[in-house]
Amino acid sequence: MIENQTRDNTQNKQEVFADYARYYDLLYRDKDYQAEAEYVAGLIRKFHPTAQNILELGSGTGIHASLLSEKGYSIDGVERSPEMLARSLSLKERIKSAQGQLNFHHGDIREIRLDKSFDVVISLFHVISYQTTNKDVAAAFKTARYHLKPGGIFIFDIWYGPAVLTQRPEVRIKRMSDEIIEVTRLAEPVLHPNENRVDVNYHVFVRDRKTDAVKEFKPRFSIR
Repeated sequence: MIENQTRDNTQNKQEVFADYARYYDLLYRDKDYQAEAEYVAGLIRKFHPTAQNILELGSGTGIHASLLSEKGYSIDGVERSPEMLARSLSLKERIKSAQGQLNFHHGDIREIRLDKSFDVVISLFHVISYQTTNKDVAAAFKTARYHLKPGGIFIFDIWYGPAVLTQRPEVRIKRMSDEIIEVTRLAEPVLHPNENRVDVNYHVFVRDRKTDAVKEFKPRFSIR
């Protein structure tokens, strides 16, 4: 049995993540979050050695935040997707070894205002690149500035345009599985060089390993 859930170009990204969030951690199980968290912690030690608390904009399922919390930082994460947020809150409940505090909030990084300021703001795994208009980028930066203490630092990553044009995105297939499901994801990127944008069209198949039922959906993400 195949259930088809096609996503059109106008669908809200938050709605797309409602399906994608369920398989996100499995698809990125091979991602070296530990090394990335250590790299970010190294930047903080270098540029703000007295920093104690961090705001993460676009915290996803909470893995970076949890690892930084284990290093002694107090972390507040902001995530727009309710499904991603639910996974991060579940992760928080399972963590017992964190030395720093760990909190998550539902909100849009372009608009949210917390009644708190931070030594460091971070935004990882291309969250800033999902802000595809100048207005959205400026709004996200304004959020970071609003929450930073004097002398604070903002750490984020992006898709670097000249590198993308030199090593152009290509079609990729990824398969991951656990004891319950098998996920196959086909990624077909479309480059729009004059608009500084890549549309990544995914075709995802999820097979229930017990019943062999297959669910199919097609999320699309635009990256600046």
